[in-house]
Amino acid sequence: MNSQCSGDSTQQGGERSMSISALHHDIIQTHILTRLDGRTLASAGCASSQLHALSNEDKLWQRICNDTWPSTADPTIHHLISTMPAGHRSFYYDSFPTLHHHRRSPITPELSKENLCLYRAPQTSGLFSAVDIRYQNKLILSKIDKTETESGWFLCSPFRVDLLDPKETISSPPAKFHGNEETLQSELENNLTLSWILIDPTRKRAANFSSLRPVSVTRHWLTADVQVRYATVLLDSLLCTVLVTCGRDHVLQLKEVSLHVEDMEGRNLSGKESLVILKEVMESGEGRKKGGASGDDRERYIEFLRMKREMRERNQRREKQLDLVCIATGVSIFVAWAVFLLRYI
Repeated sequence: MNSQCSGDSTQQGGERSMSISALHHDIIQTHILTRLDGRTLASAGCASSQLHALSNEDKLWQRICNDTWPSTADPTIHHLISTMPAGHRSFYYDSFPTLHHHRRSPITPELSKENLCLYRAPQTSGLFSAVDIRYQNKLILSKIDKTETESGWFLCSPFRVDLLDPKETISSPPAKFHGNEETLQSELENNLTLSWILIDPTRKRAANFSSLRPVSVTRHWLTADVQVRYATVLLDSLLCTVLVTCGRDHVLQLKEVSLHVEDMEGRNLSGKESLVILKEVMESGEGRKKGGASGDDRERYIEFLRMKREMRERNQRREKQLDLVCIATGVSIFVAWAVFLLRYI
């Protein structure tokens, strides 16, 4: 044993220090790597060629993906992930923690509402959604959904994915709420987390389009339901929003879970426009993720609202100036016509 490990051990202060490479790979893979989370496993793979080979085992990444997003255990999603270049490792790298794409790709020209219509809709066999919602770290909803993307109706209509049927309500014992009405919004803001991963099976790419925690919690003025909003700013000028509508009886109830993409003017993008944006965001690696801090998501959301408000104010000033020009032109024409009538009639 001494001769076998002599190349992997050193003598320091009378104590023997053994390198991890001296351990059998079964021990490393079974008793060490299985205890690591995704970030630590990725870091371990950079330590040596042996750890790199062992950490690329798909079963390790499958376990991590299933623990992080239970919806990925669904057979349909499992099959889609298995077709990706590196399987579950590729999926994890694409989807964790959350998307952070606030800079435009240097390759792709600026995408704005004026030129979105010039782009051809990307060819895809559909978009798959893998959604997981937790309250106080307890899973209350795990669901997948397929959105058809090839019909003319989808391409021309506003893009919106509704995860629940209109009359469907999710109530789960783990999501029991204890507190009065005044603390409900605070409880939801601090304890309700959501992940919405969109998967493009044609390009074999995925991205998490939801902020981990809410960026705002408000009460609907008409129904009194609580609306929990998760948002990610895309390409500086677009907002991907996941809206969760909650009602409460004896337990927390999810009444609506939907996703849509809107521009600075609050206009919902069409299916074709949204496909162009989602393709650009999924395929561009420039500035994709920076740790997924919920504070950063909220700051970017507040900045987006500020820019949206400034744009609305500019448009209002422009409309007022245009109205004044039209009024002045009309008055000038009226005065000129009146002078003409007084002079020649």
